[in-house]
Amino acid sequence: MRYKLIAADNVTHFDLRTGAPLVVGRAPTSDIPVFDPTISRRHAEVVVNDEGVHVRDLGSSNGTFLNGAKIETASLALGDNITFGKVAFTLGRIMETPAPQPVVEKAQDAPPGATIVRSVPIVPGGTVVGMRAATPGAAGAGGAAAAQPDLTQQKLSILLEVSKGLGRAVDTDSMLEKIVEYAYQILDVDRVAILLMDEAGELQPKIGRDKRGTDQPRAVPQSIARVAVQDKVAILSDNAGEDQRFGGASILMQQIRSAVCAPLVASEDRVLGVIYVDNISTHRFKEDDLEFVVAFAGIAAVAIENSQFAERIRKELLARSNFERYFTPQLAARIASSAEGTKLGGDKRPVAVLFSDIRGFTALSETMLPDEMASILNQYFSEMVDCVFRNNGTLDKFIGDAVMAQWGAPIHTPEDADSAMQAAIEMMHELDKLNARWKAEGHPELQIGIGLNYGEAFAGNIGSERRLEYTVIGDTVNTASRLCGAADGGEILLSEDMKRVLTKVPELDECPPMELKGKSQPVPVYRVRR
Repeated sequence: MRYKLIAADNVTHFDLRTGAPLVVGRAPTSDIPVFDPTISRRHAEVVVNDEGVHVRDLGSSNGTFLNGAKIETASLALGDNITFGKVAFTLGRIMETPAPQPVVEKAQDAPPGATIVRSVPIVPGGTVVGMRAATPGAAGAGGAAAAQPDLTQQKLSILLEVSKGLGRAVDTDSMLEKIVEYAYQILDVDRVAILLMDEAGELQPKIGRDKRGTDQPRAVPQSIARVAVQDKVAILSDNAGEDQRFGGASILMQQIRSAVCAPLVASEDRVLGVIYVDNISTHRFKEDDLEFVVAFAGIAAVAIENSQFAERIRKELLARSNFERYFTPQLAARIASSAEGTKLGGDKRPVAVLFSDIRGFTALSETMLPDEMASILNQYFSEMVDCVFRNNGTLDKFIGDAVMAQWGAPIHTPEDADSAMQAAIEMMHELDKLNARWKAEGHPELQIGIGLNYGEAFAGNIGSERRLEYTVIGDTVNTASRLCGAADGGEILLSEDMKRVLTKVPELDECPPMELKGKSQPVPVYRVRR
């Protein structure tokens, strides 16, 4: 006779094997693990032999009780109540039933000792290659034949509701929560877990729950999950601990008996992860359960893939909207969709920096009405920013009446210096056009000076947790600002470093070396000839 300990919920079972003593305890390595604070790590020992079932307390803190009486050792009879600490079990009998016949293709012949009832290949969408079609009357005559279509219809209805429910999830995390919730509604399982692939192609646990809804710390046996992923097969095992193909110690430690593991296969035959369910009782799942889990996993895979895709789109749109404050729309789109665009923490890189500043702006503003000054500045800034964007530059910031722009961060191109030079020349030409129009309208004219420099600078998000701004800082930036300050109205000054990297050098006049703040030696400077 074979025995089992039945928990108070009448669902959780521990099969008792004959021969070696079984340790009941709170430790995960226990033969009968019971995760309750009233259970000691090694609480009691259960032995099954030809004479029956025997229990011995191992010096536990909260004692072992047989039908309410505390014991040190005792023999159990069918129906007896045995309590470890405050967790009660009933001794029951395992009904001997014929083992289901394996359905295995010749190419998948199982090795000796295998307990897999079926291992079936999966294709995208959760379709089982060779899945049986339900036909009315296939279950036999009488009530069984009538029940089969009803059961099939019920499962199809459940899968339809699952599909609708998963479609309403707003993100991947809530999606996984719903998948676990549905799994408990449709399957008789002790635990549900989902693992997803990370960027390195490794399975990472995302969620694991027991039937009480609490997080389940037990790990999914990697030996089972690897087979499902590598071979893209759904697995049904009646007794995973005795299957020679699953040599993982965790299976034995966790007392896993019945288990179903199905890969989450998305479009292009890509495996997103696995969904895994298990039960501590043997022969808990049928072949219909395997096919149902496969169909369920197919729906879940599509939902997870769509959710991941939607989240990626949302992140790219958010990044793009933020980047468009500083970059041209084309460059913003390129940054948002590139790996570099997601790594804006900060680094050093070569950049070309441009500063332009209005000469005599303070004195000019005192002679104009605020509305008139605002209108002129808006027209001026619009044209200057267009010059930057036309040449694929980044608008770093406005500093009063000054414009700061840069080329090279976060995406560098060999044309950065030439583009910055061209933008400076166009800014002078556009200002000439604005001045001609303002003069005709009776408005005062503006004059600007521009400074250009090229070199290494720190580029990244600078600021506080409440406000971050993508910018470039360092000596290269400071030198460009000093050159701008030294330029007269209508002048474009550039450094030796800027001149050296230009491939299209405009006509230049060499200026006397200038002493700039922060520089110990005079700096060679060049003026663009106009």
